[in-house]
Amino acid sequence: MTSVKVVGLIAVLVCGVTALGAAQGSEGAKMRAIVIHAYGGPEVMKLEDVARPEPADDEVLIRVAAASINPVDVGIRKGYLEELVGNFPLILGMDAAGVVEKVGNKMTKYKTGDPVFAFFTLKGEGGYAEFVTAKEDELAPKPGTVSFAQAAGAGAAGATAWEALIDTANLRAGQTVLIHGGSGGVGHLAIQIAKARGAKVFATASTVNQEFLRQMGADVAIDYTRTKFEDVAKNVDVVLDTVGRDTLERSYGVVKKGGIIVSIVDEPKPEALEAHGIRGVTLRCTPKAGVLDELSKLMEAKKLRPVISQTFPMAQVMQAQDQIATGHTRGKIVLKVGDEPAPVM
Repeated sequence: MTSVKVVGLIAVLVCGVTALGAAQGSEGAKMRAIVIHAYGGPEVMKLEDVARPEPADDEVLIRVAAASINPVDVGIRKGYLEELVGNFPLILGMDAAGVVEKVGNKMTKYKTGDPVFAFFTLKGEGGYAEFVTAKEDELAPKPGTVSFAQAAGAGAAGATAWEALIDTANLRAGQTVLIHGGSGGVGHLAIQIAKARGAKVFATASTVNQEFLRQMGADVAIDYTRTKFEDVAKNVDVVLDTVGRDTLERSYGVVKKGGIIVSIVDEPKPEALEAHGIRGVTLRCTPKAGVLDELSKLMEAKKLRPVISQTFPMAQVMQAQDQIATGHTRGKIVLKVGDEPAPVM
């Protein structure tokens, strides 16, 4: 595997993969989960009955309604990041949404019945399961303005977009940003976050996704199959790169002096950055409750709408991962794990 792909997987990750048995149910309760016992192709993912986890004192137990599918899940399943994950058997899954089933003795922010969405660390339980535990830093309230499927799709991708544009690039009103891969999971949320910030947005995607870019709020939609983005976007303050390789190489020249490139898939070259008088970083996103809260507020205000292009039942997890592995998914795809909980009156 190339170093570019490994960097990309690590950058968007920091995902939820857990070794089964780390948190066994105290009363032998069972749950359904997608489990892998060895690295390999999609066929290594098995739908099994396993022990339901119990929350530690500083955790909540979530009854999962939907779990997001992310590109890094494929990389982990293939064994590209084995040094970062636990021992077999494993449950994959970076993010999920559902209802709090049980709270630990020291958890005070959430209570049983609260709708939440979560973005897990490598130490957390996997989201491809009927139940998962999460710490307070990995959680935020699910807004009533979005479905559980949409909330599940907001965690990792939304946090990555926010940390890239706001926490790292300090994007401000009146600035301009170029978002590569604007129709993807991170990209379509980044467009909306940038617009909510008051920035002008250039975004790239293929021909079929041009209208989608505009629907997300892009001021200038660029069809990369027909137009060189550097002929359209000039002197931008920020570039968010979700593509890497040649796209990153061609991006140095479109950033104004003092600007910044944030890549989630590749490492900007120091010599190129210095030559153009710009900054560049590779983002490695980790869960932060404050970021998830900001995403929750934007969704509540109807300024952020995760788009779910496909939903798969747990039994079709292989097809779901095959789709995300194409690299051409519009918005997000999710696993339907449980029933959509009824609103709390």
